[in-house]
Amino acid sequence: MTVRLLILGTGGMANNHAEGFAAIDGVELVGGVDTRPAPLAAFCEKHNIPNGFASVSEALDWGQFDAVTNVTPDGVHFATTIPMVAAGKHVLCEKPLATNAADAEAMAVAAATAGVVNMVNLTYRNGAALQLAATMVAGGLIGKIRHFEASYLQSWLTQPAWGEWRDTPQWLWRLSTAHGSKGVLGDVGIHILDFASFIAGEAAVDISARLATFDKAPDGRIGDYTLDANDSVTMQVRLEGGALGVVHATRFATGHMNDLRLRIYGDLGGLEVRSENHVSRMLACTGPDRLTATWREVECPPTLSIYERFIAAIRGQAPAVPDFACGAALQRLVDRAEESAMRGGLVLPV
Repeated sequence: MTVRLLILGTGGMANNHAEGFAAIDGVELVGGVDTRPAPLAAFCEKHNIPNGFASVSEALDWGQFDAVTNVTPDGVHFATTIPMVAAGKHVLCEKPLATNAADAEAMAVAAATAGVVNMVNLTYRNGAALQLAATMVAGGLIGKIRHFEASYLQSWLTQPAWGEWRDTPQWLWRLSTAHGSKGVLGDVGIHILDFASFIAGEAAVDISARLATFDKAPDGRIGDYTLDANDSVTMQVRLEGGALGVVHATRFATGHMNDLRLRIYGDLGGLEVRSENHVSRMLACTGPDRLTATWREVECPPTLSIYERFIAAIRGQAPAVPDFACGAALQRLVDRAEESAMRGGLVLPV
């Protein structure tokens, strides 16, 4: 079955999508969409895409595609996805699904009503260790979950990990609420909350959070950017099975380029999952090793990419996971964390 794919948005991440989908047999990149003529033309030429469109409506008037990968900025995910779903197109949307829970929930309802394949790109689910850990927990290997701790550590505010942030719009907008940023909570909060809850196999039932924004420039400004978005977040989360966990993320973790870690403990064992610069590993302390507190590395078989899973779901060969409903649930959790922080860290139900 040939799948004709439209790429919506042609920024940096769109190149990853184009390359990932182009490598799959039977997938044709048939169109690109961007309101900016020059980047659109360059993107289509680079990836041998025959058709370029200046708007969603223009692409839909043409209509010669089966599926869409939405790589637009966060703030327009809702407005660009809803028409595609209404037209019966399968959609993979970048995270976060939307910038608030109400829009994310509306997207999930619309996709379910239309009966189209709908998925959200939670990148770290591609990690082999994460997938195996979730399977092990679901199989009861570590017993009932009692406690967990999860972190997402970046250092680009303390070292030029990806270039000098002070003069690069790509990074400056992430520090400014006026430019659409919800800070580190909005940027990576969904990733680390999904990292923890997916492996645990349990939804969160309540959350409390604290946010911090630090001085980074004179008068808190650089050019047109007011640097008022949060830089660090700490959260406490309770899962439906009763387990308690601490979750934190920051852009001030010197020495950590882009590292996620989860330690999860049950009454029969524990697991540690790491993703460091997109290389995942897992350690386990289970069975007889519990008696000596011995941790052993576990070999993790490779997994399919999100691009392969999306196409497989369209072809009826795999479930559409994670779907928009999952993305909406995570957005509700992030929204509640933000509300909790505004209320001084009050524990709020999810």
